[in-house]
Amino acid sequence: IEDGTVVTAADLEAWLDGVLRHGGGRNDAILFAHAWRAAAANDLGQLRAIVELAAAFQPSKERHLEATAQGRAFLLAVSAAWPNDAMAALVDGLGADAPVAYPIAVAIASAAHGVPLDLALVACLNAFVANIVSAGVRAIPIGQTDGQKAIAALTPACEAVAAGSLTAGLDDLGGMALRADIASMKHETQYTRLFRS
Repeated sequence: IEDGTVVTAADLEAWLDGVLRHGGGRNDAILFAHAWRAAAANDLGQLRAIVELAAAFQPSKERHLEATAQGRAFLLAVSAAWPNDAMAALVDGLGADAPVAYPIAVAIASAAHGVPLDLALVACLNAFVANIVSAGVRAIPIGQTDGQKAIAALTPACEAVAAGSLTAGLDDLGGMALRADIASMKHETQYTRLFRS
């Protein structure tokens, strides 16, 4: 927003489409699918490896802090509100200091509570879009109606990325949304900010 790349609802929609299809959104979806399967199989070794990989894939220090703080907060909130023995065992098995990124935390909770992978993955991607659009509504600013239109327009991208992630391997991780990663790095030292990241 600060450098003028995203100044309209259409810009925001295009930016998010790129991040979903070619950047962090796609990577998070692939990692989500693998984490869900490891959690559902109670494979703590594989789950620990995915937790480490997801934390390592964060493109900046601030994004790492954001992703892992939100992940831990999500696990605590879900554990308190909807206690579940399977989830408690997985969280305990990871250890209190494990840097669990938010998408991985959602995957663990979804698997432990029996939410089907395909539905949980689409929901997580739609929540990602809604969160960023909400920030855009306030910071660009764009109106609520334009924000809702952007969310609706990005639903097919969420569904496509989710479908592709169901068959993707960990070797398929990577991305081409370099401007989004660079913006994340620049945001760490930006003088005026409304959000931590």
